[in-house]
Amino acid sequence: MRILTFILAAVLDIIPGGNAVLEQLQKRDSILIADQIRYSVTISDMQKGCGIALPELAAASNDTLTVLGGWQLDTLVKGRAIHSKNAKAAEKIIRKPFDARASIVLVPFEEGKYLLPDVPVVLLHTDGKTDTLVFKGLEMDVKTMPVDTATFEIHDIKGQIEYPVTFTEVLPWALGGIALIAVILLLAKLIDNLNKRKAEALKPKDPAYIVALRELDKYRSDKFWAPEKQKAFYSGITDALKFYMDDRFGVDAPEMTTAELFDALKSDKDITPEMYSDLKDLFERADFVKFAKHIATDEENAGALPLAVRFVTTTYQADIEKETSGEEAAGD
Repeated sequence: MRILTFILAAVLDIIPGGNAVLEQLQKRDSILIADQIRYSVTISDMQKGCGIALPELAAASNDTLTVLGGWQLDTLVKGRAIHSKNAKAAEKIIRKPFDARASIVLVPFEEGKYLLPDVPVVLLHTDGKTDTLVFKGLEMDVKTMPVDTATFEIHDIKGQIEYPVTFTEVLPWALGGIALIAVILLLAKLIDNLNKRKAEALKPKDPAYIVALRELDKYRSDKFWAPEKQKAFYSGITDALKFYMDDRFGVDAPEMTTAELFDALKSDKDITPEMYSDLKDLFERADFVKFAKHIATDEENAGALPLAVRFVTTTYQADIEKETSGEEAAGD
């Protein structure tokens, strides 16, 4: 057994303050070596503005009992502790007499009984009067883990226990892998589409007359003459011609009505009066089929596509002849 006694200086006006309190920071039914123990006293019914002076115990540390840090002072208001560092909060809450708790942490490193000292607390009143409250010290019994030397046997250090991997542990990784693969595939698809768009953009565009003739060739069948298919037939022919007119004659044909379109084309010298009249009849008939549920005759249907093809080839040839004559004139 080892007895540790703290020698404290004598003070005047000593008043019994009650008993000090031991509290384990690690909750156990006994105190073991290296446990941290809070040693505290509580000063009751303090008034706002009072001061407290506590003894210096940190210097008393040795190999068997260590004092961790200094005193910690808490203000107790309605059972709630307000740490001394939070002075502003305490100032707002404290209005009536309150309790103050002073505590320090002890750590024993040897088995035995420790006689903890009385704790004198100097209380400084607002009127200048000084009182000393003495809190009676306690006996602390420190134990160690018992070892039966008769049956004790040293064993090798066991390796880390390995547990089988469960489905719950694997599932997040599997889902993460699937999500990663999906993201990679999506990025690859996006990059591939981007490359295709770039290739299409760099690819030379076909002349307008080639595009128009290719579109018109799709309707080279009398199956489109059926009443239920005539709307698609005439829409396809007129749309192909409008996009060609946009490029060839510089008119916004896709956004124009039939009247506006032919009003813009009537002064063009590359379109003969006969072609102009036949083409206007074709567009007006297409409007009746699309918007007035008109049923065109087989004779009208048979002449629609050849007329459209003849208009494209005739005006395109006229454009080629202009370019040729211009080049010959420049050569001369």
